[in-house]
Amino acid sequence: MDLEIIYRDEYLVAINKPAGLLVHRSPIDHHETRFALQLLRDQIGQRVYPVHRLDKPTSGVLLFALSPEIARKVSQSFEARQVHKEYLAVVRGFSPEHGDIDYALKEKLDKIADRSVRLGKPAQKAQTHYRTLAKVELPVLVDRYPQTRYSLVQLRPVTGRRHQLRRHMKHIGHPIIGDAKHGKGVHNRFFASEFGCDRLLLASISLALTHPVSGNEVNLRAHLGERFQRVITEFGWSYATQLVTGLHAAVSA
Repeated sequence: MDLEIIYRDEYLVAINKPAGLLVHRSPIDHHETRFALQLLRDQIGQRVYPVHRLDKPTSGVLLFALSPEIARKVSQSFEARQVHKEYLAVVRGFSPEHGDIDYALKEKLDKIADRSVRLGKPAQKAQTHYRTLAKVELPVLVDRYPQTRYSLVQLRPVTGRRHQLRRHMKHIGHPIIGDAKHGKGVHNRFFASEFGCDRLLLASISLALTHPVSGNEVNLRAHLGERFQRVITEFGWSYATQLVTGLHAAVSA
């Protein structure tokens, strides 16, 4: 499996991570045998160091450093909120035109993966900006109404809490389609059966940062995966995605 490399120089490499691929080994998914870190290492023939993470079901821009020193510098940029990230998501219902979600999140721990994490930590500040790009109403009974509504949303996380975007969209009553934990199964199954899309409809489409060595601005963009794009096409939303993803624009550095 060759990963799609969207940027590479002697210090950094970025890929368009497919949905369903773990970034690295995890005791939660002990049965998995493929990981972005190992696949990329083998593909380019050198060690890579993750500087941030994407959930397993989330696709899109994933950045690695090519040395521990660069990894530290870039990780510090993430911690200082100097890296700008944008996501696209399909959510249930007609979401508001735009807004800010300022809702603290308690860290949800896994009994296997997070044994060493201190319990009882207070909720952490979490902020997300969102903007609705397009809406659709289908004359289909999916849940309890004769029509079903969905929205295409652009998300910009200010903080980087675990599952922040998924939990924030659920908090405002517009869960992301395909989210088995925070969404609603009847809508997830509808997308799987009607559109052949059985994935989480959340994608990291853009990541912008200052290069740790040159100081230049680096803008990384990733196109949507086939299943995600199929939904966009079915709903007539291609014009909206092109406005924010810059699908035809070159990566700049």
